[in-house]
Amino acid sequence: MDYSAEDIAAARILQYLAYICTALIAFWSYDYICSLHDEWTFLLRSRWTKVKCLYIIARYVPFFLIAADICLTLTPNEDPKTCKMFINIYSCFAVISLTCSECFFVLRTYALWSGNRIVLVAMLSTFFAIIVSFTAIWFRAVATSRYFSTSEISGIPGIVGCYRTSSNVKLYLPFILLFVFQLGLVSLTLIRAMRNWQSTRYSLYATLVKHNIFYYACGLRKSFVSMLIVIFPDSPYHSFLEDFEVFILSILATRMHLHLWHIDNNTHDVFVSIPMSPISPMSLV
Repeated sequence: MDYSAEDIAAARILQYLAYICTALIAFWSYDYICSLHDEWTFLLRSRWTKVKCLYIIARYVPFFLIAADICLTLTPNEDPKTCKMFINIYSCFAVISLTCSECFFVLRTYALWSGNRIVLVAMLSTFFAIIVSFTAIWFRAVATSRYFSTSEISGIPGIVGCYRTSSNVKLYLPFILLFVFQLGLVSLTLIRAMRNWQSTRYSLYATLVKHNIFYYACGLRKSFVSMLIVIFPDSPYHSFLEDFEVFILSILATRMHLHLWHIDNNTHDVFVSIPMSPISPMSLV
């Protein structure tokens, strides 16, 4: 059969999105398998706290994103309304995951500032305002997007899935807000690190600072790259950048929390293993 150029272009986009979805699923699965032992050690041995609940949400919500991605790109979607419904579901889980991931680094910055209430109130107020704006702009952009499903393609075999496009600049404003918030957190981290680095040489403090700076470097770079997609109007691949942003932030936040918990746990084990006698000033050192 002869197909139009538009049908072939749409079919190629759906095929590429299926490849990207498969790659993201493999990437997330590989990371989960690599950290499975450390993760279950943490889940079984650590006590239940609000931070642990936050960890579970940040770590396992992306699995629901994977399920939504499979429904979007790897299963037949004949109705654009069904496509829009799955994208709305995906967007809800994405906002939850991003919020939990950012909460980890708000808490880490709060810990670096030794529980300073003024810093906490400033961070939480800014974070709340950005999350509300982020959510409103995201869902507004999703509502005004154009949806393309397999029903738009005239009978090309082997093509499944659907996608959305939007040339509205509002689609990229959430990443700008995220970038600004991360820039504020890294500024607070660097200020505190420069003030206390000479006087504080604890391994947990050094790990916290190093991890925060590494996270912000990755997060800022990823948000900046996501903003560059505005150069390409009506691009269907911004959903890939959204997926990748959510996955990367979740991996960074949970991996760093795991590492910090294991360092703290091993430090406690070392102190417990010190014999009670004889205790001398040199042995304590």
